[in-house]
Amino acid sequence: MNYLGFNKEKASQTVQSLNRLLANYHVYYQNLRTFHWKISGRDFFDLHNKFEDLYNDARLKIDEIAERILTLRFEPMSFYSGYLKAADIEEAKDWDDSVDMVKIILENHSSLIQNIRTALQRAADAGDEGTVDLLGGFLSSLEKKSWMLDAWSTKVKEPVTLY
Repeated sequence: MNYLGFNKEKASQTVQSLNRLLANYHVYYQNLRTFHWKISGRDFFDLHNKFEDLYNDARLKIDEIAERILTLRFEPMSFYSGYLKAADIEEAKDWDDSVDMVKIILENHSSLIQNIRTALQRAADAGDEGTVDLLGGFLSSLEKKSWMLDAWSTKVKEPVTLY
């Protein structure tokens, strides 16, 4: 039953983007878990908690994306092997320190932001305001998290003068 009244072909294009986003969020989530477990050194207290906050947020986003796909009457991807094939984000395997970890997370964010923008465009083309609303919130939240991580990783040479 098409209780939402969407054109099935246009909804299908939105769902393709949502499934790719779902795959990328799963790999991003696991990268965050890995960093949470592997962080050490003087940044431990800052980043151990930050990585936990980020992966808890990602876990919620994963569920919301899958449930939106179901709401649109399609099937979300649900196997990790499929996520690895469909994702633009790769499993994090090599880093030297906490700055590298944050750099990898920012690269993951860049991929997620691009995925979200693509899905937003497809949802808008389909007249799917529910998905547009959901993803708009994801986008602004992820952009803010990216700004904060980027600010953390930037070395300040001189104090900022406000006057």
